[in-house]
Formats: sequence, structure tokens, C-alpha cells
Amino acid sequence: MKRILLLIYISVAWTACLFSQQTVGHILKNFRESASKSVLVVSHRADWRNAPENSLQAIRNCIDMGVDMVEIDLKKTKDGHLILMHDRTIDRTTTGKGKPEDYTLAELRQFRMRNGAGHKTAHQIPTFEEVMILCKGKIMVNVDKGYDYFKDTYSILEKTGTIDQCVMKAGLPYERVKAENGDVLDKMIFMPVVNLHEENAETIIDGYLTHMKPEAFELVFDNDGPDVQRLIKKVRDSGARIFINSLWPELCGGHDDDRAVELRQPDESWGWIIGQGAKLIQTDRPVLLLEYLKSKRLHE
Repeated sequence: MKRILLLIYISVAWTACLFSQQTVGHILKNFRESASKSVLVVSHRADWRNAPENSLQAIRNCIDMGVDMVEIDLKKTKDGHLILMHDRTIDRTTTGKGKPEDYTLAELRQFRMRNGAGHKTAHQIPTFEEVMILCKGKIMVNVDKGYDYFKDTYSILEKTGTIDQCVMKAGLPYERVKAENGDVLDKMIFMPVVNLHEENAETIIDGYLTHMKPEAFELVFDNDGPDVQRLIKKVRDSGARIFINSLWPELCGGHDDDRAVELRQPDESWGWIIGQGAKLIQTDRPVLLLEYLKSKRLHE
């Protein structure tokens, strides 16, 4: 009987492994196809409403719900480990106090993560390597606050065999990013972040289109005026994918999550973003956005 149960367990685990590999392959295929066929959901700090932000559990939740990409943030410990942490200090999100770089990884493991309500949980701060092992074959990863560790990040991606699953980004001109990262830049998926209201926004866009032709641009704008829409169209017409945040109004010209959910205007929120040709939408409401996209036949 035990032998039969063991064989069943192995069979189920193997099937799950194959399914995960097919899933990330499917996500990558969708990432590179037209936005008119599918839109990808990016979950902000993973599933922070139901688990501590930037925790392994929050990422597992996103994998289970069918999210395409999780957004995470990185810091470095005193002994050189990359960990997931958004703030400059660990005060808000853990039971500890101070800066992560003042602790070794072993010391940070003594603390516990707090949930969105500030309550202590059983979860520990994960390392970036642990995250990529968890995500391998299952989901893409968007490193938001982590540009300072560009080359260290690449080393871990190479070690875990997950280079094609991770998107790095920075709100910097091409010339600086290339000078600071050299050939490593060409080995990764890199997404420039451009605030469309800055005076040099179009110059930054043109620099990347001339020298690099990024697979995607993250575009930030606090209104949806004609010049904003002109620049969005310029990026779209270049063939690059468009990444738009619907987290709060100042990031997407007022077409945010709360407008979709609390005001019950999803077509004026997510629908408007989709109408701009966005391929990726970062949200704090992943389940509801997934449902909306499925209703429009834009997510399988």
C-alpha cells in the first residue's frame, strides 16, 4: 500500500512539474505576442493582501491564482545575500528594526514578517535565490527596486537557470545603464521606466529605441492628455510592449484599480489601459483583473 501511495505521489509531483514548465512557456509566448491577443497580469509585491508582501507565500498565492508576473524588491544583507525587501529598513514589514545591510542573513532569519495589517506571521524574509527557485517554470518576476544589484541579480538568475523569467528595470537613460552594466545588459530582459511628464522623456525613449530596442517600456503618467497618448503610441508603434501601473491614479492618468473596483468603472480603468495597447498591467487587485481580462477573452 505504501509503495502504491509513493508511486501516486511521484506521478502527481511529476505531472505538476510538467504543468509548471508549460505554464511559464505559455507566459513567455504571450509576453512576446501582440497585446490584442492577450494581456499579462503583474501582481504588485506579490499577493500582499493575503500574505506578507515580498514573501514566498505571497508569491505562491500568485502562482496558484494564475498571475503571469510578480513584482518584487531587493536589498543586500551585511554578508552579501540578496533578499526581498521594499523599504530602507525592516521596521514596517518585520518584527526587527534597522537597515537590512546591518544584519547577516542568519540574523535576519531570527525575525518574522508582518502582514498587511502589521501583525506578526510565521514567515521569514526570503532570499532572491529562494524566490527564483520557487518561480522557476511557473511565473515571471519583475524586479522593481533592485537596479543597484544588477550584476548580482544576473549571477543568481544564471545559477538558477531563470534568466528568461526575470525582468530588470530602471528609470535611467540607456547610456548610463549600458555604462554601468556592460554586456550583462544584453543578456537580460531589461525594461526602461519612463515618466512621460519629464522634459527628457522622449529623448530617453529615443535613446533606447536607437541603441537597444527593449522588449518593454514601463510608462508612468499622471494625466491622459494628448502628449501622453502620443508618446504611448510612439512606444507601441516601435514594437515594444507597454507596461502600465494601475496601482494609483498618479501612475496611470487616473485609470487606477480603485476606479475599477470601488467606483465600479473597470472599462474606464483597465479597459482604457488596454485600449492604449498595454501588454502588462501591474495591479493590487490581481484576482479581479484576471476575471476582467477573461471576460474580454484576453487571458486564458
